[in-house]
Amino acid sequence: MESYRYVVADVFSDRPLAGNQLAVFTNAQKIPEHLLQQLAREIGFSETVFCYRAAGKGHARIRIFTPESEVPFAGHPTLGTAFVLAGPLQLGLIRLETGSGVVAVELERGESGRIVFGRMSQPLPRIEPFEQSSELLAALGLERSELPVELYDNGIRHVFVALGSEAEVAALAPEQRVLKAFGAIGVNCFAGSGKSWKTRCFVPGLGVGEDPATGSAAGPLALHLARHGAVPFGEEIEIRQGEEIGRPSILHARVQGKSDAIERIEVGGAAVIVARGEFGLPSGI
Repeated sequence: MESYRYVVADVFSDRPLAGNQLAVFTNAQKIPEHLLQQLAREIGFSETVFCYRAAGKGHARIRIFTPESEVPFAGHPTLGTAFVLAGPLQLGLIRLETGSGVVAVELERGESGRIVFGRMSQPLPRIEPFEQSSELLAALGLERSELPVELYDNGIRHVFVALGSEAEVAALAPEQRVLKAFGAIGVNCFAGSGKSWKTRCFVPGLGVGEDPATGSAAGPLALHLARHGAVPFGEEIEIRQGEEIGRPSILHARVQGKSDAIERIEVGGAAVIVARGEFGLPSGI
């Protein structure tokens, strides 16, 4: 019998049973390769993380799996893993090696010494027009987007559609089967103004109908808004997500630089550890 231990954290929330669920296998060295996807599917969260000894200058190397496939980078798994690993190590900054490079996460502690907030520096995305915007709008039941529909790729591909009001975002009922045909992309629909924005993210192509909190999309959303003049570069925005599926989440994002010279993208939020578990599986399964 082999034993594989994991920790469950709720990410982008400061209270349990909200935010985005994450399972972190803190020592995956002995987990057979063929079991990684099966374990992620068994757990069923939007992402599951497997941690390994660092290969380079990071503190740890992580691999991230959705229920359907491995992805090189994702936001809430990176932030949540930082909370899980840095707590016992008493680190104020942890560097995690992902498939999209090393991601540094700065951590803040409260009076009790517990980590209460983390802020990660995300990979800078590649930006391109989304050629199927008409078909995508039809699948969402929309006639138009308030801003250009563009694709951002920072390890996960995200497309962004701007709606006229937060009420319109809340009322969306997309055709999941049609969205899945667009492949492994996150479809992000958002509205808001100033520092306050509401978003919903649909990722059926990766086995996630609707994501409660999408850290990999928060940075690109802030960049999309800054590039199109909706917020100033350098201003931090607050993003609300997950209310419609009973997992309210709060994300913070900021972009430094300018449209033709992006310097840094930061995404931050809280997380809480809510459970610890163990898989006991027969040897050779």
